[in-house]
Amino acid sequence: MSKKLQPLAKLLKPENGQTYPPFKRGLILVLTAAIFNFGVVSFELVNHQAALAQFTSSGNIWRQVYQKLPDFPKENKYVAKGKRKVAENNTLARRMIQYHLRQKGRAPNYRLDWKLTLADYLGANEIMYDNQYPGHDTLRKNPLEGDRAAIASLSRSERNALVQVLVDIFTSRSQ
Repeated sequence: MSKKLQPLAKLLKPENGQTYPPFKRGLILVLTAAIFNFGVVSFELVNHQAALAQFTSSGNIWRQVYQKLPDFPKENKYVAKGKRKVAENNTLARRMIQYHLRQKGRAPNYRLDWKLTLADYLGANEIMYDNQYPGHDTLRKNPLEGDRAAIASLSRSERNALVQVLVDIFTSRSQ
């Protein structure tokens, strides 16, 4: 055992069959909880990083959203900066996924995280800043207002279906 761990081992080992005093019991509980929580957090961080890597490597997750939800608004009518063509691949689903993963750093495989993102779009959670929204620097017109209006036009059941599709896509990719 390393010299650094010897004081901890002495602290955790009862002497002569005695029970731990309340302070030591509390310390053991706190240390155990901290170790357990660190393991869970590091596991979730690895899961989230893997999903982010998959998104950036493939870039086609947004296409799967439209395959499963063909009526979901595309909002791809915006013209790219420096060009006269509409950026057809710059869709609402793509920007929403970018916002969720890159801007907010939320996990892609949990319904609650996607619901928080939808709440951002509906103005019920966190503020969405124009100058940080995906597409603000690549499109002539910032798509944020149109995207918020498109999300607001969805019914609750349509939003729930969107959340389920996104979770399904990301959980199937990480397995």
